[in-house]
Formats: sequence, structure tokens, C-alpha cells
Amino acid sequence: MKQEYTITVYTENQIGLLNRIAIIFSRRKINVESLNTSPSEIEGIHRFTIVINEVEDVVKKLARQIEKQVEVLKAYYNTNEQIIWQELALYKVPTDVIAEKVKVERLLREHGARAVVIRKDYTVFEATGQREETDKLVEVLEPYGLIEFVRSARVAIIKDSHGFHEKIKEFEREKPGAEVIENEYLDKQAEVFSM
Repeated sequence: MKQEYTITVYTENQIGLLNRIAIIFSRRKINVESLNTSPSEIEGIHRFTIVINEVEDVVKKLARQIEKQVEVLKAYYNTNEQIIWQELALYKVPTDVIAEKVKVERLLREHGARAVVIRKDYTVFEATGQREETDKLVEVLEPYGLIEFVRSARVAIIKDSHGFHEKIKEFEREKPGAEVIENEYLDKQAEVFSM
């Protein structure tokens, strides 16, 4: 049965990688619901957060296919229960209508929103939360002349993760790169000369 999955991909920051990852989805005719890229907790490593609706077997194959890209270090997939996630939404409404017909302070409190821009012609509210929460505020504001609405891509953290930097340390211990091997050699040489 199809369900929502979040695929988290740790990569080097290389030109063209986003296109190659997008091709993996389009070849399989899989629609991407949300896509976010950002720096990760490790300098030089970026994180892709991709949301799709699919069956687990297909998601597992996708993660393996993504990992075959040279710049990709690791791809994980998780259900919504295995992650903590949020989206950011902005709502633009006419200032005069909002000021007259709605008690703005109460509206903001009820939906965890805040005003980020207040002008004579419009006011922009910001809210963060899960999709259902941000959609609810759309419903509330529509009768008051919602001018514009936009939602960001999902940002997510895996609940049981200890951070990707630990995986990199583990990988370096198992398969050290040339720089690590050279440093170990130099350390041993220093020990020999200090005796």
C-alpha cells in the first residue's frame, strides 16, 4: 500500500546532481511531493529531503539507485512516524479586511502564526507546522480575501539518528581514505623517531 515517505540524501555539493536525482524519479513516473536541499551538520555535505507517496519496495529501490550516484554518500527513507518534520507557510491578506473583521491577535495565537509584514494594502502571516496545520489556516483566511499562499518544502530530522557525522567517522575507520592512511603513517614515523 502506498504511503508518504521522506527520503534523506547526504551528498557532496556538486553541480548537476539535483538533475540526475530528479531523472531517477521521472524515469519511474514517481511524483515528488516536496524537495528541499540545504547544508547539513557537516561542512561541505548537503542534505536533500524528498517526499513521495509510494510503496516501501519501490522506495527501497529508489534509495539504492540514488546511492549509486558518485557524489551521494548515503540515502535513508523513513515514514512520517520515524521523523520530526515541519513546513513553513506564508499567507498574504488585505490589511483593512483583517483589521476590521478578525481579531488578529486571537487568530495568530490559535494557529501559532505571527505577522511578518504589515502594510496599508496587505499583511503577511507566517506559520510553521505540519501540512494539516498550515492548510487549516488557509481555510480560516479564505473568507477574508486570502491574496496569496505559499508553503515551503519539508524539513525533517530522523528520530533515531545520531547525526551523519558519526556515519562518516565509522566509514573512515572501515575504509580509510589516502589522507587518513598517510596521517597514520606519519604518526607511526613520529613514534619511531621519538624513541
